Formats: sequence, C-alpha cells, structure tokens
Amino acid sequence: MKKEFFENLEKILYAKNLDDKFRDFDDFYENFKTQSFVFNHEQEAIFKENFYPSKKILSPLKIRRIKNANSNESLAKMIHAIAHIEFSAINLALDASYRFKNLPQKFYEDWLEVADEEIKHFKLLQRALRELGFKYGDFAVHDNLENALKSTKNSLAFRMGVVHRGLEAKGLDANPFVLSKLQNTNHHIKSLLEEILSTILNDEIKHVKKGDFWWSFAKKDEDDFLHLCKKFIQFKLAGKVLNKEARLKAGFSEKELEELENFYSRDKTKI
Repeated sequence: MKKEFFENLEKILYAKNLDDKFRDFDDFYENFKTQSFVFNHEQEAIFKENFYPSKKILSPLKIRRIKNANSNESLAKMIHAIAHIEFSAINLALDASYRFKNLPQKFYEDWLEVADEEIKHFKLLQRALRELGFKYGDFAVHDNLENALKSTKNSLAFRMGVVHRGLEAKGLDANPFVLSKLQNTNHHIKSLLEEILSTILNDEIKHVKKGDFWWSFAKKDEDDFLHLCKKFIQFKLAGKVLNKEARLKAGFSEKELEELENFYSRDKTKI
C-alpha cells in the first residue's frame, strides 16, 4: 500500500532531530522518485514554529557582520551564518512541497530536488565548522527566512517571488563578497570553503531559476517583481551590489536589475 505524500512530508518538515530529519528525507526522496506515494491534495497544511538548534535567535538587524575571517572563531561565525541560511532553505523547500496543493508534478519534483541540494550544502558547511572545532547552533542566528515563510504561507506567488526569486537571489549577490573575504586569509580550510561556495553558487542559480518559473506560473499578469519588493518592503530582496551575471542566468532581465538598483538605492521613507 502506497504512503501519503503530504502526511509523510509534514513529519520530516517538523522533525526536531537533524540526523533523523535528513535520513528520513533521503528515504522519502527515493520513494518519491520511484512514484511510491499517493497525493491527498485535500489534506490541510498546518503551520507551527520550526526548529532552530541555536543558542539564540535575533532580529537580522542585531546580527553583526563578520568584517574579516582571520581568526578561527570569526571564520566559524561566517560559515555558521551561511549554514543557517542553508538550513532555513531546506525547510523552505520542504514547506513549499508540503503547503501548496493541486500543482503539476514538476512543482514537487523541483522543490524536493532543491531540498536535497540544500541538505548537501548544509552538510558541507557542517564539515567545515567541525574542521574549526565548532558546530551549527554555536552562534546566534536570525529569523528572517522563517518570517518570510510565515508571511507568504497563504500565497504561492508570494512564496515563489519573495523567498525563491527574492531572498535566494540575494544570496547570489552575497556569494562574491564572502569569497573576497576568504582571499585575505591563508587558513588551512580556505580551498575547501572556496569549493563549497562555488558549489552553492551554481546550485542556487538553478534554485532561483525554479523560483522564477513558478513565480511566473502563479502571479497575475500585471504583477511585476518591483511591485513585490514594495509590498514586502520588510524583506530587502536584493543585495547592495547585484551579482548581475548570476541573476541573468537565473531568469532576471536587464530591465529588472536596473529597477532593483534604483529602488533599493532610494530613501525608503519616500516610498
């Protein structure tokens, strides 16, 4: 007898033990790929606060940015911040697959593939943290992505636009700056981190492109990305300097990039 897709995915999404969560997802994903699930699209999606194994959760504004990575601890904090984004991205991909019903099979294929790749990223970063004598949960984290999940839980268009075309694309902007900080250190795991960041960048371009596809699928014809940026002004959906090459690969147009630069350079009190 086949298992039900959404019921089993809910258990993985809200699992509190990371080892169990990842192991159960591996089994789930293999079963999905062999079409071993039935889909009950009438099942109601629940929402509850998800699990962050961290000492402290802060507002994004209270998280200090690491200016350099010269010491073991500062480098670990930088890696930890990226690991937290990847951990949050796992839950966001799982939540999209779980929450939104009656969609083409490709939707569930896309976001489970994203979850699988985000888990791989997280494990790579865990390895790097262990090399430095730390682990995920050792430093404070922010709840920005959890708040974005909560704010978009009732709209596929908002979720795809804000989270996967917005905040994930912001990660594309950040990647080159993290790499540049690594250039100023001769730490023994420097080459490992460069390799990890390159893997993450290439995969995240694909993830943003999936977000672009499903945002276009779900949104109204008259809605553009700038409208979304204005509506969700609490989530800045672009970095200070855009990674234009990566964003173009991920589905953004030159016109959109120009609009984003102009919009986020303005005084927000005038919006």
